[in-house]
Amino acid sequence: MKALEGVKILDFTHVQSGPTCTQLLAWFGADVFKVERPGVGDATRKQLVDVPGADSLYFTMLNHNKRSIELNSKNETGKEVLTRLIETCDVLVENFAPGALDRMGFSWERIQEINPRLIMASVKGFGPGKYEDCKVYENVAQCAGGAASTTGFRDGPPVVTGAQIGDSGTGLHLALGIVTALYQRERSGRGQKVLAPMQDGVINLCRVKLRDQQRLAAGPLEEYSQFGEGVPFGDATPRAGNDSGGGQPGRILKCKGWETDPNAYTYFITQAAVWEKICDVIGEPEWKTKEGFAKPKERLDKLNKIFDRIEQWTMTKTKFEVMEICNPHDIPVGPILSTKEIMDDQGLRETGTIVDVEHPERGTYVSVGCPVKLSDSPVEVERSPLLGEHTGEILRDVLGYTGDDLDRVVASGAVGEPGKIAAE
Repeated sequence: MKALEGVKILDFTHVQSGPTCTQLLAWFGADVFKVERPGVGDATRKQLVDVPGADSLYFTMLNHNKRSIELNSKNETGKEVLTRLIETCDVLVENFAPGALDRMGFSWERIQEINPRLIMASVKGFGPGKYEDCKVYENVAQCAGGAASTTGFRDGPPVVTGAQIGDSGTGLHLALGIVTALYQRERSGRGQKVLAPMQDGVINLCRVKLRDQQRLAAGPLEEYSQFGEGVPFGDATPRAGNDSGGGQPGRILKCKGWETDPNAYTYFITQAAVWEKICDVIGEPEWKTKEGFAKPKERLDKLNKIFDRIEQWTMTKTKFEVMEICNPHDIPVGPILSTKEIMDDQGLRETGTIVDVEHPERGTYVSVGCPVKLSDSPVEVERSPLLGEHTGEILRDVLGYTGDDLDRVVASGAVGEPGKIAAE
């Protein structure tokens, strides 16, 4: 059986943060009903379209294993259907603007009246406070959560990362909150609200930078490049380029072919435990015992010199050759893999991290599979739903509408085009 088999999710999310959460729950076996505006659907269906007439990759890669129902929640019959969905489901997930559910007539108090066991999970840009009504997108969250101020090089501007830590990162946090609330409900019998502000999620992922902020009170951050360069520290954690920012100094170094390949680089960590092996590999055996190089503390003000020498060696090898040479010596290194290399990686395909998905409108596309593997709950990635594809199915099989009652709901226009549903 699937880990979350039998759990019903009412998915009122759109774009990325919420859909990331509900897709993960769907992969683990939950039955996710994606509620979409009739005739329009999730905004990302038509964003960054690469195949005319087909849902975009933006949508398809965030909505696997879900069922789509078209529903106008402003229509009185639509409100009736939504009420029945709330009665039926275990979790409602939403990333509307603050107050949107209240304006629909479905405040938290009203939802508790309908189904006291329901868990209502929300993504918001900021938590309660002076910014709670502000609109937030991925890069705004990265900036407000401390990621941008600590990313980039010291002499350059703040930089946002290509990883979607604001959107997808928050979705992962929310999924954990939902599963935790479901576990508590088994003992308490009650639903509860789960909130995952994007700013909070980014701050959580930046905890090592808050660690360094506090360490500044005790003196300079010696593992940062600027210490060895004699550059004074300010009153906040600085941008550190490609320094590891941890107890084991590391840098991104050029490899063979870097002149023409923008990803011919490796990450190289000078772990203290394998320092002598590093010295042998790069052809500097005397550094093993040389004064100023033999001990980790002594090396901190010489990191630029050390990594310059290591880079002289890595530039004679491809990034994969660096791995083949260093790994047997337990020297921690890693290639800078491009998105193309990741998509073509057979190992990632064998584990289901990268998958090919068939879609009736766009054909085959490549997507990310479930990043968490459970031995007793294997994941089969199913394509994203077409807009309203499962409306009739959900009305009949999940909510129990039949006969004249079903005809009435369909004819109301609250659930999309009547002809489309009748043809199912």
